Amino acid sequence: MTRADLDKQPHEVAEMFDGVAQRYDLTNTVISLGQDRGWRRSTRAALGLRPGERVLDVGAGTGVSTEELGRSGAYAVGADISTGMLRAGRGDGRTVPLVAGDALKLPFADEAFDAVTISFALRNVVDTEAALRELARVVRPGGRLVVCEFSSPTNFAFRTVYLSYLMRSLPAVARTVSSNPDAYVYLAESIRAWPNQEALAARITAAGPWSRVGWRNLTGGVVALHRATKN
Repeated sequence: MTRADLDKQPHEVAEMFDGVAQRYDLTNTVISLGQDRGWRRSTRAALGLRPGERVLDVGAGTGVSTEELGRSGAYAVGADISTGMLRAGRGDGRTVPLVAGDALKLPFADEAFDAVTISFALRNVVDTEAALRELARVVRPGGRLVVCEFSSPTNFAFRTVYLSYLMRSLPAVARTVSSNPDAYVYLAESIRAWPNQEALAARITAAGPWSRVGWRNLTGGVVALHRATKN
């Protein structure tokens, strides 16, 4: 398996990310022009974590995002469907807890966390609404959700250039640094097919039991942080 299809079958997505685990973090930094570090810091800030709280990082990959969350003083746990990504993270010396877990059936008890986040992974789940409900299950009432995901640039001219970069330049750049460049064709297509900021906010609200849903654009809307509170 070199890439998944847009029907996003879980075993295909897992196999694809197993294939890009080697040099995954480096590839992300290169194709985002170094913006990924700032996006992780913004996600941590949006969660409003306090020392002693428990936060779950779904779609954690190699755990670099989980480590960033842990800098708040909260107890951060990472979960990912790709065991290859988890092994790569442990091989890179990650000390945060990293466990295998599908976003549609997380291996945690009800209301086990004060907050939950999913970064650049919700669009890879076969059933977005079911995943949002599962994220709600593991968070206590009053707990917080932050979805960090690629979105739609707000400026028309910039959006045109960005979409051209996605479909033409991103796979070419990935060929120079990624261990599985074909996977980045899927990733570009999945970003282009993903709903914009307003549409994702509507999905989060409809999935329930999330309320007070809002978003903030990063990098001109290339990425958006959607925040919500569990009823």
